[in-house]
Amino acid sequence: MTQIQRPAVAGNQLAITFLYYRDLQGAMSFYEDMLGLTLAIDQGWSKIYRITDSGYVGLVDETRGSHRANPIKPVQLCIRVADVDAWYAWIASRGPEGLRGPRSNTELKIRAFVFNDPEGYQIEIQSALTADA
Repeated sequence: MTQIQRPAVAGNQLAITFLYYRDLQGAMSFYEDMLGLTLAIDQGWSKIYRITDSGYVGLVDETRGSHRANPIKPVQLCIRVADVDAWYAWIASRGPEGLRGPRSNTELKIRAFVFNDPEGYQIEIQSALTADA
């Protein structure tokens, strides 16, 4: 019997995390205006935004996708940035729900803050702590 080999991980092209929305247009506006993300793939009822060179978030119309929007959001979208405090100043000026100020966590070696998108998904913005922080 021939043993099938697992394909090389190096062949992976990108990673997409899909989130499901009742108001797709509202979610699109938030991710474009608040976070400055660029629409990379427009599938009509699924909008895929580039976060990094190979990391993406997909916003899906719940009436068409594999899942339905749910009031319980056990998912957090985390974005690592160079300057968490500059991002906090920008986000705070926009006044999103659930905004909590930046905190440093020496155990995790990060400085981060969180806020919610329009339908309650939590977003964490973080920077790596430097050795002298």
